[in-house]
Amino acid sequence: MTLFERLTATAQSMPQRLVLPESTEPRTLQAADRIIADKIAQVVFIGNREEILAEAEKLGLKNIAEAEVINPLDKEYTQKYAELFHELRKKKGVTMEMAEEQVKNALYLGCLMIKAGDADCMVAGALSPTSHVLRAAFQVLKTKPGISVVSGAFIMLLPENVPYGDDHMLIFADCAVVPDPTTEELAQIAVETAKTTKNIAGLDPKVAMLSFSTWGSAQHERVDKVRNAVEIAKQMDPSLVIDGELQSDAAIVPEVAAKKAPGSPVAGHANTLIFPSLEVGNIAYKLVQRLAGAGAVGPILQGLAAPVNDLSRGATVDDIVNTIIVTCNQAIGEKKQ
Repeated sequence: MTLFERLTATAQSMPQRLVLPESTEPRTLQAADRIIADKIAQVVFIGNREEILAEAEKLGLKNIAEAEVINPLDKEYTQKYAELFHELRKKKGVTMEMAEEQVKNALYLGCLMIKAGDADCMVAGALSPTSHVLRAAFQVLKTKPGISVVSGAFIMLLPENVPYGDDHMLIFADCAVVPDPTTEELAQIAVETAKTTKNIAGLDPKVAMLSFSTWGSAQHERVDKVRNAVEIAKQMDPSLVIDGELQSDAAIVPEVAAKKAPGSPVAGHANTLIFPSLEVGNIAYKLVQRLAGAGAVGPILQGLAAPVNDLSRGATVDDIVNTIIVTCNQAIGEKKQ
């Protein structure tokens, strides 16, 4: 069973209420039609029902009418969300009138529905810039307790002839959000990525905190940051199987690990690689993708209090379907925990 076959089956077993705020965007509608047909999620559109159905008819879609539609201009329905937003943001100077206007924004309304417990997760970004999607999520949902940073992980699907990782998968983070994490942020990224490894990749996480040094082979303040982050991550989650600082070859190659980090619980067998900065992580995943022919699933946003994922504005219908499936699995995983 492939990764997405397994994730699809899990999503079908516990269909989540999924908000799609970009309700007349053609690729989003096509993806939603497939999601509804395959009973992967309970789709909730934000928009005008007549406009949504008219666009679906143009595209020849047969299942969109089964979705729930919330009209952001229906004040009778949205008033409770305006009151919620006012309560959340009044210390920031948001008046009730401003809140009533803000809930007309589908991104904010979607996040408020999740905050109120009326939905489980949201996918957006086919039309909206990443900054708009994240701003709504930050202002309404915020981060998880004990977590101050949102990061982005990629599941790297390795070719059959690549002998590293587990089940031909490695999980990379942060490759998408935080340019230069602090020691505490790096620890949080490790803890949250381990959850992605378990809940999405379906693997028991073995986390390697990467550096240009292995176990003190080099001395530098950036090595100290990684080493200290390991200790903080262990305090955050004592059950976490983690080690570092490790060079990348020591993390994944058993023969190198035996020489550089003998006795490590992770070295030589890591499946979750935490990079010390965004530039390193982003460069690494793109090189592995191109040079090894690996698939890259993500970015999967981590650290938010509820699952919200952002799409590239160049996303294909398949990309949107896959992101929805991953997001639903995040919601299921959080509930199980």
